[in-house]
Amino acid sequence: MAIMTMTEPRTTPIREGLPHPRGATWDGKGTNFALFSAHATKAEVCIFDENGEQELERIELPEYTNQIWHGYLPDVRPGTVYGYRVHGPYEPDAGHRFNPNKLLLDPYAVAHRGELKWDPAVFGYKMESGDDTTFDERDSAPFMPKCVVVDPNFDWHGQSVLSEVRVPFDDTIIYELHVKGFTKLFPGMPENLRGTYAGLGEEAVVKYIKQLGVSSIELLPVHFFINDSHLLETGLTNYWGYNTIGFFAPIRATPPTAGTRSASSRKWSHAFTMRGSKSLWTWFTTTPRKATIRGPTLSFKGIDNATYYRLLPDNPRYYINDTGTGNTLNPQSRSSDPLVTDSLRFWAEQTRVDGFRFDLGTILAREPNGFDNQSGFLKACSQDPCLSRIKLIAEPWDLGPGGYQVGAFPPGLGRVE
Repeated sequence: MAIMTMTEPRTTPIREGLPHPRGATWDGKGTNFALFSAHATKAEVCIFDENGEQELERIELPEYTNQIWHGYLPDVRPGTVYGYRVHGPYEPDAGHRFNPNKLLLDPYAVAHRGELKWDPAVFGYKMESGDDTTFDERDSAPFMPKCVVVDPNFDWHGQSVLSEVRVPFDDTIIYELHVKGFTKLFPGMPENLRGTYAGLGEEAVVKYIKQLGVSSIELLPVHFFINDSHLLETGLTNYWGYNTIGFFAPIRATPPTAGTRSASSRKWSHAFTMRGSKSLWTWFTTTPRKATIRGPTLSFKGIDNATYYRLLPDNPRYYINDTGTGNTLNPQSRSSDPLVTDSLRFWAEQTRVDGFRFDLGTILAREPNGFDNQSGFLKACSQDPCLSRIKLIAEPWDLGPGGYQVGAFPPGLGRVE
């Protein structure tokens, strides 16, 4: 990629590109950027140096189609570090929290670089005041992790897009495990594979699981997440991963190189599947617990808060908290519905997982009037040519009104309590 400063003219100007697929998509010659925001007035993609430390360019996405901002950069290739700045009204009382001073993570990013550094600048309001209706002008980029463009190609050695070897629900026995903890402690694991995705593909691991009579392993959340500030302040870290901020990128605990994490997760899955076992992933229905009205502006809140989240109808300054973690994604919106189904389809196709287990699954069936087992999301899954063929398992409750829905989900959705 040609390195330019923010003041130098581009030798290859941005083109209009396409609104789909969402995210940063490399086609072998350049990268298409597409970002949903129903209420933004402008969206910019920011290009950084390879370490994510210096912002080299800030480029306005030139087109807006069906509420998606998009543009194509011919000279942007895999390894390019980027983020977004999104302009729009800062009106918390109306549910809008746009602030272009805050660098935002792409919801569709498949790899990240760097760590979140907790600083007042990552908040959209003047954090020291405690008043979320104030507006903060500090640049958050120096303290933010960044997104990375990756090469989507992977050699599956002739394996079909979706493996036809399926384990019926009646024969499914699930072993829930934590990737890092399991592989770090597994006896005889090579040192370089301890705590890694690749460790799950070791022949000894698969043999052990099969000896237990287990047909499938269910991985605890493996999506990219952040560590809460109060944990870091006490020298601790988020072990479990229930703080998702990137639903298309694997957890960054293993391995360390951003560009290799997606490939590594695919490699172990390929090895695991070829040895006759299957895997399921846990999918969480909320974003970080800190994503409250006084939380930081890291991604969804700054891209389109009023669309991505469920807000109180009579007071959209506040979030509906059916999850008990401070916020709830709105799976029926034009932003979150495709985000969830696109994420599920991405992992099903890219890692050949056998299915997904939804924490607080009732949320996925919530319509404006409450739980509906014919919700738009559930219908979308049943009609999708990929998702209708894999296991979907719902934890049949959440903390909202009428949240306990054991036995109320439609056919085709399994249940785990």
